[in-house]
Amino acid sequence: MKTSEKIGLVLSGGGFKGVAHIGVIQALQETGIPVDYVSGTSAGAIVGSLYAGGHSPEKIKEFFTKTSLFGFNRFSRKKAGFLDSEKFYDDLLTYFPENSFEALHKKLFVTTTNLIEGTTKVFSAGELIKPLLASAAFPGVFTPVIINKELYADGGILDNFPVSPLKKHCDLIIGVDVSPVKKPKITDFKHSYNVMQRAYYLRATPNASGKFNLCDIIVQPKKLVNHGVFNSGSLDKVYDLGYQEAKLQLASFFKKQKE
Repeated sequence: MKTSEKIGLVLSGGGFKGVAHIGVIQALQETGIPVDYVSGTSAGAIVGSLYAGGHSPEKIKEFFTKTSLFGFNRFSRKKAGFLDSEKFYDDLLTYFPENSFEALHKKLFVTTTNLIEGTTKVFSAGELIKPLLASAAFPGVFTPVIINKELYADGGILDNFPVSPLKKHCDLIIGVDVSPVKKPKITDFKHSYNVMQRAYYLRATPNASGKFNLCDIIVQPKKLVNHGVFNSGSLDKVYDLGYQEAKLQLASFFKKQKE
């Protein structure tokens, strides 16, 4: 790895499993790998933005532990979703007081889905928080977000592994996928969100896996299959799975470089 190389980091969606991204970032920092560009969708967009904003892994993890997801004041009224995405605006404003892509320390690309046009939209300039809220608006759970009179939702609907924005900028790309899937049992479908989660994965997984070969390093903690998108009860474990897998893949990469 040359010092002149531009390095990009791709962060997939995955709900609370996105905390594994933070473990990966910790491993990258410990290894001394300087990331110049970040591209993320959904949870990956949230983690990626905090990282691009200069926040430490500890501070990013704090966001996930302190931000109440299902608080009574988060529920929506007469909107298309159980939780009102815009009621998380102030939580993000605490971390991004300038609310601008240009104020970040690294170049950031945030992937969303335009629900009306049925197309992917990548934000990388101007207002930051609304695109982040839109990118993380898991369909049926979080309400879509209106930006410039267009309606946007979770970027993972059409692109759960947004490597494309980095291709023309980076010499080396590190991809992190926190959405490995396993075949479920009938008894796993106890709640409506289990069905939504499965449908989401069936759409997103083939779309993402076909892009892994565009990366120089892929980090995919397989044991994340045992953790749910909406399960916030094992964040430390999820963090460690990301950290350990990243250390393993980075060591393998550097070993091959020396051979």
